[in-house]
Amino acid sequence: MVILVLNCGSSSIKYQVIDMESGSSKLLAKGLVERIGLPEGDLTHKPEGKEKFELHRPIPDHTTGISLVLEALTDPAHGVIRSLDEVKAVGHRVAHGGEFFPESCLVTEDAKEKIRSLFQIAPLHNPANLEGILSIEKVLPGVPQVAVFDTSFHQTLPATNYMYALPYEYYTKYGIRKYGFHGTSHKFVAREGAKLAGLDLEKSKIITCHIGNGGSVTAVLDGKSFDTSMGFSPVDGLMMGTRCGNVDPSAVTFIGAKEGMSYEQLDSMLNKQSGVFGVSGVSSDMRDIDKAYAEGNPRAILARDMYIRRIKKFIGEYAAEMGGVDLIVFTGGVGENSPETRLEVCSGLEFMGVRFDEKTNDGLRGRDTILSTPDSRVKVAVIATNEELVIATDTYEIVNK
Repeated sequence: MVILVLNCGSSSIKYQVIDMESGSSKLLAKGLVERIGLPEGDLTHKPEGKEKFELHRPIPDHTTGISLVLEALTDPAHGVIRSLDEVKAVGHRVAHGGEFFPESCLVTEDAKEKIRSLFQIAPLHNPANLEGILSIEKVLPGVPQVAVFDTSFHQTLPATNYMYALPYEYYTKYGIRKYGFHGTSHKFVAREGAKLAGLDLEKSKIITCHIGNGGSVTAVLDGKSFDTSMGFSPVDGLMMGTRCGNVDPSAVTFIGAKEGMSYEQLDSMLNKQSGVFGVSGVSSDMRDIDKAYAEGNPRAILARDMYIRRIKKFIGEYAAEMGGVDLIVFTGGVGENSPETRLEVCSGLEFMGVRFDEKTNDGLRGRDTILSTPDSRVKVAVIATNEELVIATDTYEIVNK
């Protein structure tokens, strides 16, 4: 069963084509459409076993972009399917499901209206996600679609962990609460990490660290999300590439008053000008920070030390919340590919029962591996995340019900 997986951003479309069978999957192609709505757009198509294909032309909207993807998939030279009839379902990543969607669902008129109703609390992502759904209705009419939400995994958080200590009326009127994000990734790596470590997922205490340009840490108790670092929006929690993470709200209102900043300017400052980039003044990319760190740049040193310290603090907090931890998992662009970050985060956690295997960790990138010594009471692992596979699996299961 061929499934098209779409992750639509405001000006981009990431996609994978996966052939799903019960208990197995095969990647056929993946690619990226960029610069939608700009004078010159780009399509990069990577079919398995064939040469990469690139196209550069104006791509005015998502419908055009998806049409170009479908043309690439069926092209005699670089395609991977004979006709569009082979695409039996489309799975969409949708950033925000609010309290409506505790799990993935078939796209219906009701589901679309609920996704639309969440535009006000997810203005950067949900409109683009819905645009992808509407575009598929135009170019592949009648093909079933499934929405997979970043927030669904975190709908098991207890109220003590998702409520803010604000007047309760703002929760009932506006839905102000912690929602959490990266749920698809946390769900996948907790499950795969438990398998690798020989743990029973439903009787375990796991801390998953999805660390990239955006980052979050989740406490997974008995297979369910129990607490997570991102909150009402993805700006909360860890220090990230350009997002500030945890900060005293009064510092934000103070800066706004002193600088005469509007809400939009403050929002941009917190999301796009802060984090590693804001502190270092060098870059939002940890590879650039590592280079500047090695060169002795004092602000890069400060930024990286802050970045590491925040991850370590959440691990300690969640271990305390769950009454211990069996497994710590690293994933995401930095988590999978930065041995230095993993080593520095785990250094000093010996009191918790972590015995880190520096030799195994050294130079390891993007391969599922246990990083703790055999006698370590708390296991540590790196797991390559695969959110697209989760989306394809959920789509396969829902469509076949």
